[in-house]
Amino acid sequence: MDEADAVPVADLVDERRYLLDVAYWMLGSAEEAERVVDEVYRRWYVLSDEARRQIARPRSWLAKTAGQSCLSRLAGTGRRDGGPEQECLPTTQECLPTTQQCLLTTLDVLSPPERAAFVLGDLFGTAPEQVADIVERSGPEYAELAERARESVRTRRARQVAPREQDAVVRAVGRACREGDGGLLASLLCARATAFVDGGGKVRAPDRPVHGGRQVARTLLTLLARRPRTTLSAQSVNGRTGLVVRYERRVAAVICVDVADHRVAHVWVILNPDKLRSWNLPSGPLPAGE
Repeated sequence: MDEADAVPVADLVDERRYLLDVAYWMLGSAEEAERVVDEVYRRWYVLSDEARRQIARPRSWLAKTAGQSCLSRLAGTGRRDGGPEQECLPTTQECLPTTQQCLLTTLDVLSPPERAAFVLGDLFGTAPEQVADIVERSGPEYAELAERARESVRTRRARQVAPREQDAVVRAVGRACREGDGGLLASLLCARATAFVDGGGKVRAPDRPVHGGRQVARTLLTLLARRPRTTLSAQSVNGRTGLVVRYERRVAAVICVDVADHRVAHVWVILNPDKLRSWNLPSGPLPAGE
């Protein structure tokens, strides 16, 4: 799956709600409905990229699969073992600050060689050439990745911008997305920018990193496409300016942005509903949109 498979955030939220409604109507249990929908998305991601592209109406396919799963459960073939319901506790990642969630998100979606490049270069400070050599030894098919590893480590070590410039760049990215200005957005991104989209397997989102400034721009413009009842605002995300998408006043996406040398180098888009629960706890008044 690549940037062409991105879907507007509002549509993703509507799709998951629809599937939950279908499952709830059939089973009469919110907990069972959640399990069914999670299973449906797991089946979606088991499909090959080619198989997914051949499905003309993904929502219909997902709904049909949800219905079949519900019927299986009602027939007793897919029902869980009996026993008391366990209290739903937050996962480890839900309890972490957003920047740490972004780091774990990155590791979740990377292939083994990409993960090695990220950990060695970004976390342990291994020299770019050494990182690239290690990646290249994984096989000739990773030659392009090795070059990206060199570029990524150099970018991460570039002078980090001051909070004021971070704020200005992120707000400019937000304006470009709200206005659908692809040219402006691409100009704000590094040529080798990378976007990581974390759907957690619970929404129909890109499941691999998107590489390249123009490709990342297209992905963001699609994800953040203007829809009714949707707002996009610049907001503090763990002490640095990020972007928050709200759909019907609930947070539907949190976007962390890594700025280096005056441009966006990395983007993390958190769509996983489990990781957004803390953002939707009752709090003070919502910040005004821009």
